[in-house]
This record gives sequence, structure tokens and C-alpha cells, in this order.
Amino acid sequence: MTKSKDVRVTIALACTICTSKEAGDKSTGIYRYTTRKNRRNTPIRLESNKFCVYCHKHTSHKEVKK
Repeated sequence: MTKSKDVRVTIALACTICTSKEAGDKSTGIYRYTTRKNRRNTPIRLESNKFCVYCHKHTSHKEVKK
């Protein structure tokens, strides 16, 4: 059984461009990546450049709440 205060946690990274688009745009969804981070070494929210299949380009992806 894992503890709730584990050091390494699984996080989700969501595209910042897709989340800010209106519903009328041609984007059909939000592409998310999953990764793990060390809670002690990186207490702030993680941000990384990843490829978004809905935007068809590399965009900034930020950590989302769970």
C-alpha cells in the first residue's frame, strides 16, 4: 500500500493553448502527458514544451490539478 505523502508523484501536463481556446475553435480536445516528479526537489508546478496533436505544434504544457 502506498502512502499519500510519497516523494515521487504522478502528474499530468496539459496544453496551455488548447485550454485557453474558445469552444468555437477547431480544437476538439486537450492533449495531456503524464510524468513523475520529485515533490521535494520540485515543489512548484512543472512546465515543459511538448508536442500537442490538436495544435499540431510544440506548445507549453503546464501541470494540472488532480
